[in-house]
Amino acid sequence: MEEPLIERMRVYGETIFAEMTRLATETGSVNLGQGFPDTDGPRSLLEGASRHVLEGVNQYPPGPGRPELRQAVSRYRARHYGIELDPDSEVYITVGATAGIAAAMLALVERGDEVIVFEPMYDSYAAMITLAGGVRRSVTLRPDAVSGRFTFDPEELRAAVGPRTRMVLVNSPHNPTGTVFTPEELEEIARVCREHDLIAFTDEVYEFLTFDGRPHVPLATLPGMRERTVSVSSVGKMFAVTGWKTGWVMGPEPLVSAVRTVNQFLTFSANGALQLAVADAIDHEWAWVAAQRTALQGKRDRLASGLAAAGFEVGVSEGTYFVMADIRPLGFDSGLDVARALPGGAGVAAVPAQVFYDHQEEGAHLLRFAFCKRDEVLDEAVSRLTGWHGRGA
Repeated sequence: MEEPLIERMRVYGETIFAEMTRLATETGSVNLGQGFPDTDGPRSLLEGASRHVLEGVNQYPPGPGRPELRQAVSRYRARHYGIELDPDSEVYITVGATAGIAAAMLALVERGDEVIVFEPMYDSYAAMITLAGGVRRSVTLRPDAVSGRFTFDPEELRAAVGPRTRMVLVNSPHNPTGTVFTPEELEEIARVCREHDLIAFTDEVYEFLTFDGRPHVPLATLPGMRERTVSVSSVGKMFAVTGWKTGWVMGPEPLVSAVRTVNQFLTFSANGALQLAVADAIDHEWAWVAAQRTALQGKRDRLASGLAAAGFEVGVSEGTYFVMADIRPLGFDSGLDVARALPGGAGVAAVPAQVFYDHQEEGAHLLRFAFCKRDEVLDEAVSRLTGWHGRGA
């Protein structure tokens, strides 16, 4: 039988996350590869979900999402950022941000349209742009020589725009680099979008996980961007329940309506009981969110200092769950080889950053480590890495 998978998707096999998690399980490794916490979200959120299930909220919710959650999302965006959203037409609930990304690419990108992305990039962006028949134009984030934070060259961004450019995809706080785009960087992006009449798609799932007092600034708050920006976020990172897969798409009615038109034939709706619990948490659990941010900042520092002591050169992480580490000081230059050797050799799993790049040579020397774990787990990983020194690589 011929290969049944459509040709444009044949380059996508098992995700690196699945591979690293499998290796971690097989070797009993500390898994700092996949970005999920090993502690639960607020107790009221968990109890609320249980209560709604037991009270019979177990059938299809409305396709656009429970009105309680759409209204709660509208309230928090207004409260935190001054973005006024009509909960009936400008907020749409999806099965996690990933489903929102998929529906948006399929709804807004025609075959042959170009989408500008910042690399390294979350792996679903590439796959969904490809599935939609679009073409990626990558702008590389590189460490600044002075600050060490990853940023982009505005001239490279402008050079990426062509006659078929349709969209700029922005992820801030950024996975995997940990960069939080500054207002000045966002204005560079906004200027390109305004000048070339482009759609902006923003992935803001880490919006409340910024460190050292840095603010998250939604691109939609910049002049001329409200009417051309569609955004996604989710409960997964906000309340540390990544398995709940409950997200939301936000933006002007024409863009959200386009996403809704496609998504109704993909997943149709998301779990209604979870939606009600999330709505309650959004209104009442901001102290928990603040405490989580503080705790994660400490975990970032804990892992970063441990990796540095183990011989890695550690990048600057301003937000998210992740730090990037350079393997070259340890005498290696292939992050993929090191990542595959670490579980068996050191008992630690990480993700090779090169899989997040179109230009893989840009990230060949980098590993991504997740610090959203208990302190004792981070300490054990550092202890194992410190005693490793390349055995088995």
